[in-house]
Amino acid sequence: MGQIPHVEPREHRNSCPDLYLTNVAMKKMIFFGLIHCLMLHLVWGQANDVLSDSEILSLYADLRVADVSDGMDMAGLRDVGLMDPNMEPLWKDIEQFSHRFCGIAVTARYVPTNRKVPTEMTPEAFRKWEGNWYGSISPEPFKEHLKEGSVIVIDNEGDGDTGSTGSANILIWQKLGAVGLVSAGGVRDTDEIIKQGNPVYMNLSKRGRGIRPGRNEIESVQKPVVVGGVLVNPGDVIVADGDGVIVVPRSEAKFVSDMAHEIMKKDKAARAGLFKELGIESDFTVE
Repeated sequence: MGQIPHVEPREHRNSCPDLYLTNVAMKKMIFFGLIHCLMLHLVWGQANDVLSDSEILSLYADLRVADVSDGMDMAGLRDVGLMDPNMEPLWKDIEQFSHRFCGIAVTARYVPTNRKVPTEMTPEAFRKWEGNWYGSISPEPFKEHLKEGSVIVIDNEGDGDTGSTGSANILIWQKLGAVGLVSAGGVRDTDEIIKQGNPVYMNLSKRGRGIRPGRNEIESVQKPVVVGGVLVNPGDVIVADGDGVIVVPRSEAKFVSDMAHEIMKKDKAARAGLFKELGIESDFTVE
């Protein structure tokens, strides 16, 4: 008798072709998904090129650092813009959140001086020497770049116990349009700054108490700086709140804000529902 041929069970037939077709379909989905994301980034990137500072600021006005961080994740910028957690607000307003801000970066860098400092001067000579240092060696040339919505970002890492920012000059910057300061350190007159309500984010352990003359020099203005472990370019978007500081590259500003708004909208809706269930009175954080 001849050998009985082996017959594949019906459920196993064509399994390989089906698997092949499934793999092909998946590859097509991934490919076209990547093309779609690329096109979106190109469109958003072009939008960033034409958006004004005021338009970008309106996109970020209500966003939290957490929302923006999630939006950055969706842009492939995981942990790229989050400053070190030690960059904290100098003070917090838990009623109206007036310590929060978003703005456009204006950058400056101060470095330690290596110039000899006179050791014996009369009060008159000291005031003349001090004025000359403030005027020509360690001035504030970034002021000419300030406008409504600016955030001053100062890299003064390593310049010692120097108070580059005080209660008077921060008011001048505010008058010129600055909405906040992000500084590696070097802030003095902190009681007055808190009372004045000037938003400041810094490494609180690096407060500076001495004057700039004899201690530091201006190195650059409107150049890339590193503060809190993050690269900040002039024109980047800065968002700061109780969670810290995040920097959004201007080239990604539109995409990140769009994603962040979707995230914030869902969060508010979820929290509003929980408020209602728990009998918590609604407030502006869920409206």
